[in-house]
Amino acid sequence: MSTAVEVKLVRVVISDRRHQQTIHLRERDGERQFSILIGINEAEEIHRKLRGYKPTRPMTHDLIVQLLTVCGGHIDRVVVSDLRGGTFIANIVIRIGDREESIDARPSDAIALAVQVEVPIYVEKRVFDALDRGE
Repeated sequence: MSTAVEVKLVRVVISDRRHQQTIHLRERDGERQFSILIGINEAEEIHRKLRGYKPTRPMTHDLIVQLLTVCGGHIDRVVVSDLRGGTFIANIVIRIGDREESIDARPSDAIALAVQVEVPIYVEKRVFDALDRGE
């Protein structure tokens, strides 16, 4: 049984002065929150999706969703599943028919896809525990 907690993306910080951008996640029904440093391309993609921007040609995340759809699948949810040596680990959970598959992904890409297709984002309890311990 999963111990994942649903979170929401509460802020995307894009800075022209730094190479690392930040996304902030907070428990949907709680107070715990944390930030993840991400690259500029992923931050801009998330920001575009949140603003409802639709490019004239498919961007990479659009293409992933289109390919999955053509194959009869869809993204069900995204899970930030672990924190190892200061690096967040995420999974994109997809459904194809009655089969569920979990795909390893960078949190920035997983969250960009979650925002695009409006699916829930979860964080495993062990991630919050590791953050509480200062890992």
